Amino acid sequence: MEVLDSRRLTGPGLVWDRPAAVLDVRLSSDEADTLIRAWQDKVREIMGLLGLENESIKVRRFSDGASVAISSPVDALYATTEINDWAWAAITGKTADDETPETMEQAVTRLAEALADERNPQLIALAAEAEKRGLPWLSDDEELTLGLGVNGESWPVDQLPQIPAVDWDRLGQIPLGLVTGTNGKTTSVRFLTRMAQAAGQVVGVSSTDWIAVGDEILDRGDWSGPGGARNVLRDRRVSMAILETARGGLLRRGLGVARADAALITNIAEDHLGEFGVMDLDELADVKWIVTSALGDSGTAVLNAEDEKLVTRGMSARFPVTWFSLDPDLPLIRESVRLKRTVVVLRNQHLVLIENGQEIPILEAGEIPLAMDGAARHNIANALGAIGLASALGLPREAIAEGLRETGPEDNPGRCNLFVIDGADVLVDFAHNPHGIAAIFDLARARPAKRRLMLIGQAGDRSDDAIGELAASAWNIGLDKVFIKEMPEYARGRPTGEVAGLIKNAMLACGADDDQLDYFATEPEAVSAALDWAQPGDLLILFIHEQIDDVLAMLNNAKNHASRSA
Repeated sequence: MEVLDSRRLTGPGLVWDRPAAVLDVRLSSDEADTLIRAWQDKVREIMGLLGLENESIKVRRFSDGASVAISSPVDALYATTEINDWAWAAITGKTADDETPETMEQAVTRLAEALADERNPQLIALAAEAEKRGLPWLSDDEELTLGLGVNGESWPVDQLPQIPAVDWDRLGQIPLGLVTGTNGKTTSVRFLTRMAQAAGQVVGVSSTDWIAVGDEILDRGDWSGPGGARNVLRDRRVSMAILETARGGLLRRGLGVARADAALITNIAEDHLGEFGVMDLDELADVKWIVTSALGDSGTAVLNAEDEKLVTRGMSARFPVTWFSLDPDLPLIRESVRLKRTVVVLRNQHLVLIENGQEIPILEAGEIPLAMDGAARHNIANALGAIGLASALGLPREAIAEGLRETGPEDNPGRCNLFVIDGADVLVDFAHNPHGIAAIFDLARARPAKRRLMLIGQAGDRSDDAIGELAASAWNIGLDKVFIKEMPEYARGRPTGEVAGLIKNAMLACGADDDQLDYFATEPEAVSAALDWAQPGDLLILFIHEQIDDVLAMLNNAKNHASRSA
């Protein structure tokens, strides 16, 4: 038995559709049933003594353990998490520090004080009034927000107004779209941002790169969880919000909003399996599907018609679905068109929105800079999904097309960026999972080149077989030179050189010569050597993960120097 994680779920998540305290534990099959029953009994007992008998408990089993959860009011989540930790320690006989757990009497005394310190009846009253009026609200340790963006107002949680003092008539919603999936989330958000700006909206954006309002970046970093959503939605300049909603935030804290007008799910592919009890693609799809809990019966889900996990779920959805696909002849697409449902497809290199049986051409694929003359089909797919979400949010067709035309590599640093340096094409991407890497392989095959060089590495948490398969797939696109790099920030416990050795051996087994494979300890060193190797007409495919800013600066300098020398 091992405790894996203890956390507060502030919104709908994989374990539950409400705020809750969640404990992930690894259990052997012979102890699981006994320990879970004992936990249930202990939780019911202490919750009754603490006056929380109306709360519920839930268990989600996974292959080698379980998530055990206790529902909680939003103003009692810290205390409820402590209750969960204590209950598990009480039945197993040890705490996280291997100390003897408190007795029931001691725990009740301490936890009753924690609850009293945390409870905020005025917050609960204001939230209930907002819900009665159909208004969105947000809360955390510092602020309560009623309404959103330009139609919202926030107060410190220790200085809340009385209900009659709130100008309720001024408060309201703003158009809000969610974007999730395994790959293509951030690129889709970039497309949508430009579309909304072209329509005159002040767009609030949260993403894995930054949070921004309009053209102002408020903070850089991974803001794809509920914290990023709250920051954006509390800004009173924001008239429309596009929120990237990543797997990690959904699992750690749950969905950051209770209501959205539309949600885009780009795809479901292998990534980070084994974390938080998510063991396979079906469970990963369940995580991504959490965003649809905000749609109610009338919000629109925009789904990839080529993804079987999404098709399975979308076919039984209670809300409207817009399908998108690179293949206009998919049976699902043809049937949806027949039924006059909304779809977005690529037809004869045109991106086409079909509504009520009417075809609305948006633009040609060649007009989208990130599509790279139509060769980057994964970015065309991202554009199709973005069109679907933009249409569901009510953006005009002209603004949708303009947004796609105006989204350039500078808006999407590190994602399918192409540099031309001294006549050689240099393609930079930080794809890190098999699906994303395969998309870059497809692009590399489609792009003509005299010679091809690839800079490649892999995280240590991939299996030996997966690393070998990746290396073989890379070699088989037709490479002349390979630079194998270390990735110390992603070693995941493997010793230096182990992953690089697996990549090298797999490529040798595929027919590579030893002198075609070089090793580098850092990404900038490898990129510098690649530029020295390159000749006009070559293609350099550089997977960059740890030092993307340094590499992009190096390539921009090389590009500028080449331009001055020409």
